[in-house]
Parts: sequence; structure tokens; C-alpha cells
Amino acid sequence: MQTPSFPNKELCASVIYLLTSIFPISLSNITESENQVGTVEFLLLGLSDDPDLQTLLFGLFLSMYLVTVLGKLLIIMAISSDSYLHTPMYFFLCNLSFNDICFIYTTVPKILVNIQRQNKAISYTDCLSQVCFGVGFAGLENFLLAAMVYDCYVAICHPLRYSVIMNLHLCVLLILLSLTISVVYALLQSFMLLRLSFCTDLEIPHFFCELVQVIKLACSDTLLNNILVYMKTSILGVLPLLGIVFSYIKIVSSILQMPSAGRKSKAVSTCGSHLSVVSLFFGRGLGVYISSAVTDLSRNTAIASVMYSVIPPMLNPFIYSLRNTKKALMKLIQMSTL
Repeated sequence: MQTPSFPNKELCASVIYLLTSIFPISLSNITESENQVGTVEFLLLGLSDDPDLQTLLFGLFLSMYLVTVLGKLLIIMAISSDSYLHTPMYFFLCNLSFNDICFIYTTVPKILVNIQRQNKAISYTDCLSQVCFGVGFAGLENFLLAAMVYDCYVAICHPLRYSVIMNLHLCVLLILLSLTISVVYALLQSFMLLRLSFCTDLEIPHFFCELVQVIKLACSDTLLNNILVYMKTSILGVLPLLGIVFSYIKIVSSILQMPSAGRKSKAVSTCGSHLSVVSLFFGRGLGVYISSAVTDLSRNTAIASVMYSVIPPMLNPFIYSLRNTKKALMKLIQMSTL
């Protein structure tokens, strides 16, 4: 199984030519970027160089990959087959599950292939593709989590107006808006990487091509790229996080004002699992950026990246999805055995 990549050298060259009308790229940089498509390779250092650990790492990554994909597919099938679950919360949950499958597909298959072949190399186009898809799916994940907590906020703080506010048009609009922002930024960031030139020592202290680490390897001016990184952190990270924090402040305030202990317990149960997923995803993501900024230990950074990009998608079905859809899953299993 291979990670998605740009179709061919001619397409990349055409994209670079198109970008010259938008960004100041010299003719020498254009020629160099065209040549890099087929000549430059990056080295993914991964988690360990110990040959004795490669089999263990292969089994670990393969297990996490299969658990994530199969768990998410079960959730999608269960939600799709049960009309009782056709609500805004499960609509967002279904989209989150599909996004998690795509997110982990951009990273894990390549490291499995590299471990099996005992080869750390990844091509220029494959690396840029990992950056593009990784940024896009990670950004969409943030917005979907924010949309889900907004759904919790409306359900708890405005229960009588829930069906009016969280209508189908708003849910679809939130998905399309989140997707558009994520895709546009991911493409813009990838196009800006095409203007960079790379020299030697192209070692990435991760098991996949992470945006900041790729920019660090460039031997040309990276000012515009670093500006876009800060924009990414603000738009795709901080903005959804602020929305989540604001919503939870309102939720907690509303719960504290409830006179009934039963209503409080039900409200906490409604958003408790989602809060666990949010804490896991944003907490590990913050850990990656902190570890990258304060330490030069590549293995520590790689381990942090695993905790950010692989563990949350794998645990989401068990923390959130399976608990809420277990009845639908039982029906689905019964139907498949008939």
C-alpha cells in the first residue's frame, strides 16, 4: 500500500509555473524545483535504528492501523444502518470517523513499507503529498471536534431550540466550510513548499513528513513558509480550540445552574466522552510542537508525533464511538449473521 502522491513530474512543473504569477519565484528556483521532483529523497528516521526492534515496530504500527480502520468502518456502517442515529451528533461523528481513516492512511502505510523493505527513503513527491494530506486532514479533525462540541453546547444550553438550530442545512454548511478551509490551506502550504530548494542531510526525525521538519531542511529562504505555519496554527488549531473552550465554559456554567442532579449527570455524560477525545487530540498535538521547539532529541519528537497522529484516531472509537453506538453495532452484527 502506497501513500498518495502527485501524478507526475509534468504536473508538478505546471503547478510551479502557475505559482510564479502569485509568488515571487526566480527562474533558477523553478528549474531547481522541477529537477528535485525526481532526484531529491528524504530519510524518515522513525523510532529506532535497532534491527531487533523493526519487527516489533512493524507489528505495532500494523495493529494500530487495522484497529483504527476497522473500528471506524464499523462506526460508519452502524450509524448509516440505524435511522435512530441519524442526528447531528452522529452525523459529525460519522464524518470524524471517515476523516480519521484518511488521516492515518497518509502516514502509517509508508512506514510499514519502509520497515518491511528496510529502507528509510521517501521521494520528494510522496513527502510533499504527506504534508498536504496530513495538514488537510488534521485541520479538518480540529474543525469537526469544534462542531461536535458546539452540538453539545446547543443540546445542553438550548435544549428546546435544538432541532431548530442544529438543522441539516447548518450541519452540512459546517462540514463544507471546514473542508474548504482545510483543503485551501493544505494546498497553499504544499504549493509554497515547491518553491523551496533542498540540499543535503535530508533527515526527518519522524516516521512521516511533518511540515515544520520539512521546512527546517530547506536551504533557501523560508520566511513565507514560516508565516504560513503560524497562520496554520492560528486558523486550523487555535481558532477551533478557542471555540471548544468557549463552548465548554458555557456548558459548565449551564450545568452548574441545573437544579436536578439527574439532569446534571445526563449533561456530563453527553459531553464527557467528547471532552476526552478533545483533550487527547489537542494535548498530544501541543506536545509535538513543544517537543519540537525545546529539544533536539529526534527520537523524543518522533514518539510525540506517534502519540499525536496515530494514537488519537485509534482510541476515538473506544472512547467515544463504540460507547454511543453499541446498540447499532449489535443490530449490524445480527443482520450480518442472518
